[in-house]
Amino acid sequence: MKWPALIATVILASLLTGCATPPPKDPENLCSIYTENRSWYSAAKNTREKWGVPVHVPLAMMYQESSFKHNAAPPMEYFLGFIPIGRASSAYGYAQAKTMTWDDYVKETGNSWSSRSNFDDAMDFMGWFIYKSHKINGVSKWDARNQYLNYHEGWGGYKRKTYNQKPWLIKVAGKVDARSKRYAAQYRQCQEDLDSSWLWRLFFG
Repeated sequence: MKWPALIATVILASLLTGCATPPPKDPENLCSIYTENRSWYSAAKNTREKWGVPVHVPLAMMYQESSFKHNAAPPMEYFLGFIPIGRASSAYGYAQAKTMTWDDYVKETGNSWSSRSNFDDAMDFMGWFIYKSHKINGVSKWDARNQYLNYHEGWGGYKRKTYNQKPWLIKVAGKVDARSKRYAAQYRQCQEDLDSSWLWRLFFG
């Protein structure tokens, strides 16, 4: 590679890295998350309007899946301890969406320019999945525990109750549910401020 092309590649990579939103400073507090990242709150509100999903449930699930890292992925697996052979699954991005499921989402929604490393797209994907879990398996959109079990096991796996063979997963789903409830309580305290700030930015920012 010639020097001009190499320099251009390095600059482009630096710009792309710089555009990535870092994880929130206080991921345990919904108010802090959405105050720090106003565009995330806008995405959550859009998801609520589009899919009927409360702003706290997908956020709690996303925290568990990626810790709000845009490029999160399962760890690399190695043969003989040093030869990389790939990752355990194709899960990637904020929502840790698998490639096949993401492709289904794109096909159904027509969101062909979406990216798993984009928060808005990941939030919309999770809203779609939660909506489908409600439609297919009758799980309330506010039921973070069973929504997470659907998310992890798939709609068919949830129907077959495969999670009953995974005590660790049931424990994790309980953590997601507890976090969702904390987020919901926090949101009740700051929703008015978030909405007024969001409207101020929309019209005057």
